[in-house]
Amino acid sequence: MIMAVSMAQPADFFQALSSLPHGGEFRFIDELTALEPGVAGSGRWTLKGNEEFLRGHFPGQPLMPGVLMIEALAQLGGILLQTRPDIPPLKNLRLTAVRQVKILGSITPGQGLEVHARLEAVMGALGQVSGEVRTADGAVLLKGAVTLSGEEG
Repeated sequence: MIMAVSMAQPADFFQALSSLPHGGEFRFIDELTALEPGVAGSGRWTLKGNEEFLRGHFPGQPLMPGVLMIEALAQLGGILLQTRPDIPPLKNLRLTAVRQVKILGSITPGQGLEVHARLEAVMGALGQVSGEVRTADGAVLLKGAVTLSGEEG
């Protein structure tokens, strides 16, 4: 069942976020907009303009780095892995492979990302995630697949 998620985020979203290994300064999902636990989801993130990485990417013309859009896809994939109803969350979840990624654009400060992901396959503590990153008006910025791994138990 897909559930639309309002600004009042469900407990499983916060639980999944807290089980990811990053601190709040390195999270690229601010809001979950749809979630079918363990299957598919969508989320949003806004490039505020004060992020430290923008100082050097690029001075005077800041752009969201493509590698961080890949990270946003991986984080949403991590949420999908961590919300599977059939198993407990994985420990030490990490991005372990990037496959068939095409970076087609970027955003500038004040713009947002719409991240869409689907958990394609799971084998033990490995998860294959495919997805897209779009602008708020639907232009595709990135599409591809990532593999995440963690530890069971």
